[in-house]
Amino acid sequence: MLEVEIVKVDVSAKKAQRITDYVAQEKPLHIFLNTNHYATIFCSPTNLKELAVGHLLSGAIIKSVEEIEDISFKERGLCHVKLKPNIDIEKRLKLSKHFSRIILSACGGTYAYQPAKMLPKIRSSLTVKADVILDCVNRLNFIAETFRKTGGVHAAAIYRGDGNFMVSAEDVGRHNAVDKVIGTGVLDKTDFSRCFLALSGRLTCDIVFKAARVGLSIVASLAAALDSGIEIAKDVDLTLIGFVRGKRMNIYNCPERILVN
Repeated sequence: MLEVEIVKVDVSAKKAQRITDYVAQEKPLHIFLNTNHYATIFCSPTNLKELAVGHLLSGAIIKSVEEIEDISFKERGLCHVKLKPNIDIEKRLKLSKHFSRIILSACGGTYAYQPAKMLPKIRSSLTVKADVILDCVNRLNFIAETFRKTGGVHAAAIYRGDGNFMVSAEDVGRHNAVDKVIGTGVLDKTDFSRCFLALSGRLTCDIVFKAARVGLSIVASLAAALDSGIEIAKDVDLTLIGFVRGKRMNIYNCPERILVN
């Protein structure tokens, strides 16, 4: 967060007051794989290691965190990821079809995500009570400190099926917030098959792809689902839930994982 001086205008009271307020920050993170520039992500400048790991894993560039030999930040905004010698990075990048990308915070960039047919079907026995989903999504408002102060970021969190909190993150990009919690979970060796993802942003294809890629079987959001997100959810048998507000929610796919009674 950054402190700025603003003039706050109250039209009804016909008053103007000079005060100090907070705004969310957006900075570029340049990720290099070995010696090649892979991507520049415009993001909130926090949890950058977790963002890099989560982004590479959820984007199918790496198959597991064990493929990474080293991650270093020699200069501000420059992330150098060294992969183990047995990894054919050129082949991975060619398959990904989005080498050297610029990823904007607003909508996740201009690249297209890989088709859902490249993902295996989710085989999960996880079930979660509807009340737990409601409580966990609503808790995003309390754990999102930067959002409360700035109103300029998205929040994401991973919970266990019983509602136990695991990790949360905030970012100017909804996809970055998801990558950060995935990266943190991977580094903490979290069993994603027993967890679900809660977030504040729209349920688009990139969000659903990221969750399915790491084995999260349930994704729930305060916001709406788009047709692209629903399509991938149906292809991989992921439970997709939108408009989790008050005492209601819309389940777009695989409702059997949510226990109403």
